[in-house]
Amino acid sequence: MHLHIPAVLDPRHLLRPRRRGIASVNAEVRDGIVPAGDGIATTADHDGGTAPTRNYRTIALIIATAMFMEHLDATVLATALPTMARDFGVAAPAMSIALTSYLLALAMFIPASGTMADRFGARPVFRAAIGLFVLGSLACGLAPSLEWMAVARFMQGIGGAMMMPVGRLVLLRSVAKRDMVSAMSWLIMPALIGPILGPPLGGIIVTYLDWRWIFWLNLPIGILGIVLVGRFIADIREETPHPFDPAGFVLSGAALGCLLFGFEMASRPGEGTLAAILVGVGALFGAAYWRHARHAAHPILDLSLMRITTFRLSVLGGSLTRITQGAQPFLLPLMMQLAFGLTAAQSGAMTVATAIGSFGMKGLARRILKRFGFRNSLIVMGLGATAGYALCGLFRPDWPLPAVFAVLVASGFLMSFQFTAYNTIAYDEIGKERMSAATSFYSTFQQLMLSLGICIGATALHVSMVWQGRQAVAFPDFTFAFWTVTAISLLAIFVNMAFDPRAGAELSGRDSA
Repeated sequence: MHLHIPAVLDPRHLLRPRRRGIASVNAEVRDGIVPAGDGIATTADHDGGTAPTRNYRTIALIIATAMFMEHLDATVLATALPTMARDFGVAAPAMSIALTSYLLALAMFIPASGTMADRFGARPVFRAAIGLFVLGSLACGLAPSLEWMAVARFMQGIGGAMMMPVGRLVLLRSVAKRDMVSAMSWLIMPALIGPILGPPLGGIIVTYLDWRWIFWLNLPIGILGIVLVGRFIADIREETPHPFDPAGFVLSGAALGCLLFGFEMASRPGEGTLAAILVGVGALFGAAYWRHARHAAHPILDLSLMRITTFRLSVLGGSLTRITQGAQPFLLPLMMQLAFGLTAAQSGAMTVATAIGSFGMKGLARRILKRFGFRNSLIVMGLGATAGYALCGLFRPDWPLPAVFAVLVASGFLMSFQFTAYNTIAYDEIGKERMSAATSFYSTFQQLMLSLGICIGATALHVSMVWQGRQAVAFPDFTFAFWTVTAISLLAIFVNMAFDPRAGAELSGRDSA
């Protein structure tokens, strides 16, 4: 079973001492609501985050809904691939083009998202991204052939590549600093819930409807999203956008595309050689991009952002943690169905527990961070989340299902808290002029590490089976795989210990405590 989870600026800015806030809000925005219209809003840097944003939840929910549509679509599709292959008259493995064409679009256009938002405005680009995703969904639903599907999925991928980073950018520039933890807890819901709900929903659609409904369900959601974006989200853009970096666009696209494809292929039996070649080529293009970025005035992925302490630590700690987050939606349903013998519907009912845990976190994250701070909270919650997912490797048929469910709820709560904290603290020291570059950079690594998580989980399963001389996967193989990915995520604890104890004090409200 294969489950795909579908995740630039001037270095002189770094020489300026700063503790600038992320609450860069248009002076015309009041209460988080912007009237419909085509007026252009330029950002003003409110370091203290004093702009009133009583309705920041509205903005966060609009963006989260668009992202949920994207994440759900990617995981639902994996369930339907065999049925689609039968209708197109091709072998099931040939359907991988429907996944890889989407990945190619992500690899090419995520890095360009920040520059696009600065040049054309966050609201038009976000609205256009949803529009492209909806048009791609319509084309996928009408696809008469595999070739048509590949082109339509590429169009979807362009929209998806822009939705994730530009949506986060809209939130960062529209919400006061004091509300950012709460807003970010809403925003991470799609990434956590979509991959969990996708497989059971896909099974229901394929069993009782037509696979084309996977794509057609996006149409009303997307159209509503376009309307709401125009009504509630400000058109924020930079007054002096940086020039586009065509060489960086090509090099980063080639590097990321090869790496993502390589990780994707590594999770499939018999594709190890091709995966190694793709990863090697991606590494070469990555080295070429690194050399280019050192000399470019405004590289499309600004590596100098890693000199900013909180951003660097969030990227490193979040990347290690996302190894487990990427592998879990792949390993858990596989174990429930192959080892426990549950149906797809029963498996989905169990794995939805992590989504319940994620919702439970939403109202507590700000209070926990205000009481204990980012550093201490990430250390303790990171240990708890690692232990919870490691415990999943010990699941056996003699475990009471309520106990399994409880472990998954707790694990979902702890993992959701971590991502809320990482996604917020990353922008603590980022000034408004670098916000778009930071969101592009962060989103790129997020997608890369989620894909790597699937690769590591699948590889660990295969290694355990070969080591034990088994032809069919067994419980010890799942134990080895879960413990492998959680051991990697455990390394994030050492990164979390490097945070300053006062890091993110204004974001968490500890300054006013």
